[in-house]
Amino acid sequence: MLERLQRLLGLQTIPGVFFTSAGVAALFVLLAIPYDQAVANAFGVLTGWVAQNLGWFYILSVTALLIFLLSLALSRYGKIRLGADDSRPDYSNLTWFTMLFAAGIGTILMFWGVAEPVSHLASPPFDGVEANSQRAASDAMTIALYHFGLHTWTIFAMPGLAIGYFAYRHNLPMRISSLFYPILGKRIYGPLGWTVDVIAVLGTLFGVATSLGLGTLQLNSGLSYLFGTPTEGWIQVLLIAVITSVAATSVALGLDKGVRRLSQVNIGLALLLILFVAVVGPTVFIAEGMVQSLGNYLNDLPWLAFWTQTFAESGWQRQWTLFYWAWTISWAPYVGIFIARISRGRTIREFIAGVLFAPTVFTLVWFGVFGLSAINVELGGQVALAEQVQQDPSVAVFAFLEAFPLADIASFLSIIIIVIFFTTSSDSASLVIDMLTRRDDQPSLVRQRIFWAASQGVIAATLLLAGGLDALQNVITSLGLPFCVLLIFMAVSLFRALRADHRGYSVSELVQGRAFPQVEAASAEKQEGQNVP
Repeated sequence: MLERLQRLLGLQTIPGVFFTSAGVAALFVLLAIPYDQAVANAFGVLTGWVAQNLGWFYILSVTALLIFLLSLALSRYGKIRLGADDSRPDYSNLTWFTMLFAAGIGTILMFWGVAEPVSHLASPPFDGVEANSQRAASDAMTIALYHFGLHTWTIFAMPGLAIGYFAYRHNLPMRISSLFYPILGKRIYGPLGWTVDVIAVLGTLFGVATSLGLGTLQLNSGLSYLFGTPTEGWIQVLLIAVITSVAATSVALGLDKGVRRLSQVNIGLALLLILFVAVVGPTVFIAEGMVQSLGNYLNDLPWLAFWTQTFAESGWQRQWTLFYWAWTISWAPYVGIFIARISRGRTIREFIAGVLFAPTVFTLVWFGVFGLSAINVELGGQVALAEQVQQDPSVAVFAFLEAFPLADIASFLSIIIIVIFFTTSSDSASLVIDMLTRRDDQPSLVRQRIFWAASQGVIAATLLLAGGLDALQNVITSLGLPFCVLLIFMAVSLFRALRADHRGYSVSELVQGRAFPQVEAASAEKQEGQNVP
């Protein structure tokens, strides 16, 4: 029946993945519109249960994956290339980095670059720390770097590395289900594999929709600051429609003409904004603060990475760390595939070093400039930032820029950066979802990519109308859990395949049990026993 429907619509898909994903997304929208409060309450209850009972699992999983990736880079497997042994990278290091950043957490940094440090400054999460104190300021920067540094990029790097390895080294389809070939074998081409890909598609849809929702709130605040635009639901829906239209145009142009060019333009504009704030702001304070913040981050990371608020449960970790990890995990399928798509030819060591450390350094600079400047503005009493952030975090960056000259121009530049960040996130996600829902031998149809871009916009609008920021946080914290489990299995599957690769076996031989001497010996002994009369 699904194949008949596909032929009728003129699509090129894996029907079980495409129509199941589209059906679940449509069902959510149809239920959330008339029963918005009931849906919001249900996800609120589910999020509370996940945070109370499985928050430790999120914390431990992401930290364990970071340790796994660092160990892999330093091991004998680090020299293996994502592709043939003589392959070389498709993109230069600079182009690679700009695409990494634009499709990764650029949108999140624009929203939280000012809001998070100021929030932690005014409401310290640790017992005994006085608000607006030197300790509170230091902790605020450390926590921000923890949330957006190595741990966040671990979540992106894990699926990116695994997908790139299996796709370019073993010629498997560039889908999440391919990562489980050493475990499932050819069953990845059936219902089990389709289920994995459906989870990845839904995670991507809701993860990007959450980002679009947050970005829309921020854009609405910026337009209100500059032009007095009312902050109302219909304005936010209109903004989503505009962003979705731009993203649909970009996604129709493809990866090189659309995403790459937008990424390069946007990273240039972001650097211009950073340079502006660094020059007109407290330059020496920023430089000193970045050095100290880096030291504090490296010093506190070992215990912070395992901190679960066991003895002082306040709900802070649910609101911040768990939300970030779940949100990032929901992005992991699409960002992972996107990173893999642009990383062919790099060694595993190169890949891990680049994906973990280069964006983390940029994050340090971003929070060093915006976060430290915002703390300086708040402590100096120039603008009541903390008060405004607590009322509405989406207004943070625009309220912050009021403390500097040319505030209107800087705010307008911020709006442009936000729009392009969300556009590149949406169009690259649409490209990836299209890859997840069709076979490699099927053409990528423009109308399918546009359909997924439009779906992200519809879900984002629905989430905003169903409860705003709280609804966005609750939905993503709940839906991130299934893919968190998949990340663990990815690491196991990748390690098994790398061991086989190092011994000279292919991934298919691994599935057949011939990749390890002990397995092969046991198989031969069993066969010999069966031949005894």
